[in-house]
Amino acid sequence: MMNGLLLVLGFGLLIKGADFLVKGASVVASRFGISALTIGLTVVSFGTSMPELLVSLTSGLQNKSDLAIANVIGSNIANVLLVLGVAAVIRPLAVKNSTLLSEIPFSLSAALLLGFLANAHLFSTRSELSISHLDGVILLFFFLLFMFYVYKTSSTEGSKVRQIAAAGTVTRSLVFIVSGALGLYFGSQWVVDGAAGLARDWGINDALIGLTIVAVGTSSPELVASAVAAYRNQTDIAVGNVVGSNIFNLLWVLGFTSTVVELPFEVVSNTDLVVVIGSSTMLILALVFSRNNTLTRSHGVVFVGLYLVYLAYVVARG
Repeated sequence: MMNGLLLVLGFGLLIKGADFLVKGASVVASRFGISALTIGLTVVSFGTSMPELLVSLTSGLQNKSDLAIANVIGSNIANVLLVLGVAAVIRPLAVKNSTLLSEIPFSLSAALLLGFLANAHLFSTRSELSISHLDGVILLFFFLLFMFYVYKTSSTEGSKVRQIAAAGTVTRSLVFIVSGALGLYFGSQWVVDGAAGLARDWGINDALIGLTIVAVGTSSPELVASAVAAYRNQTDIAVGNVVGSNIFNLLWVLGFTSTVVELPFEVVSNTDLVVVIGSSTMLILALVFSRNNTLTRSHGVVFVGLYLVYLAYVVARG
């Protein structure tokens, strides 16, 4: 009972902490003349990926590598199949050509890169699979390339930003940032402790908890943001939020975590990584063969259905 309560309270702190961090950072960034596009692709994606980062880092430091990796992989699966599926059911999602041709393929490439690094022994004499410190550096290098792409894209867009005149607004935003960071820190601790406790109570492994309960919980910011964006007919934001978050999860979250602590990688996780790759490929194909690069309601229903099938498979496997 206490572990379940700890998990729920932790999720609440994670979601609210990410919300506060995004709000505060967005105001501060716009105050200093940073474009709206850059804020969306960096601050918002970073903020919604903070729950995954804190949970994975905390899990890695506590020698719960299964939970650290499953959290990211499960979150990326939930982002594409559940989050985009629900958003598409609410309103068909029209996707820009740049997103279809650049960001989604980059996300797919990041998943392929992670799969190669986790299974390769090119840079190690050990036989065990792992995401090593060097692998983390490589992931972070490609993350920096993505950031450079974002910078070049935002410079081309030349988006205008609203300047915040009142100094008090910036001060309040700094309070939001600090409060959000504290919420993320304590929330991640509670989620990891609660998830580990539930795994012990139910006699199941950390990976199953990470792929299901923790993954859906840490994807809650993306789910809420994309659902609201779809309802308000801001479909490019709904899709961009998910794609950007997936790139951040694979390259930034696992990259940073594995530079701090090496993460042993179980062979069974390759199946889940294949689902990440398959779901991203499905997204590309659905958009390519649809009219006007649109993810329709029918696609959304199929995506959500496939996610439920995947959850059933994970539970049966676990």
